[in-house]
Amino acid sequence: MPGEANECPMPIWTCWNHWIAVCTGDQAGLMSILGLSQPEPVTFAQAQEVIDSDGHDDVEDGRCLSRVFVTPEADGWTLIFGAWCDPYDSRRRQEVLDLCRELSTRYGRAQAYYYGAQGDGSTWLVAEHGTVLRRYSAVGLDDELLALGAPLPQERAAWHEQLGYPADWDPSAAGEEEAEEWEAVAFDLAPEIAAAHGVSPLSLSQETQVRGTGVLALTPWAAARPA
Repeated sequence: MPGEANECPMPIWTCWNHWIAVCTGDQAGLMSILGLSQPEPVTFAQAQEVIDSDGHDDVEDGRCLSRVFVTPEADGWTLIFGAWCDPYDSRRRQEVLDLCRELSTRYGRAQAYYYGAQGDGSTWLVAEHGTVLRRYSAVGLDDELLALGAPLPQERAAWHEQLGYPADWDPSAAGEEEAEEWEAVAFDLAPEIAAAHGVSPLSLSQETQVRGTGVLALTPWAAARPA
């Protein structure tokens, strides 16, 4: 791996946050499975600036899919951050789901998230030992069509505590008014679910135990893109 870029961990916040979280410190193994290449050491601050800038590129151009930040091991997890990790976008959702299955088969637990910090909604995907336990999207388009698996405890707690719905309430069978109420709550759930099931990049701090060096790497999309 190239020379080090040392810095205390800090929260990674961009306008549109997309990440994969894997319960391992095997950064090199993850990069091999994901097909990432040309790693360059970066600090958390540098990575956030790059990924945020990429996220403001023309979405149709797809340049935002070309780079990701791979963190050092953080409290036993490695995070891959960037739009290429998006579990919701139609260009990426199937591959991200397949990658989480593969990663969880090897490492036990793998997840993917989207969180729009501008009130643009949430998506979460949680896989363990090769099985997708849950995928759910609260973005506003095709949400129920993307749903897989049973609601997570954090979902049930949110609709019970904030909306007063019964524990066995079913969002897929909800009426229009209930569905809209639930979507308003679910819009902001991704960071909470990520923290409950592992590590959220949005809540990293100086207390986070890190090992290794974070890198900025090119995705397979970048390698396949015409010059």
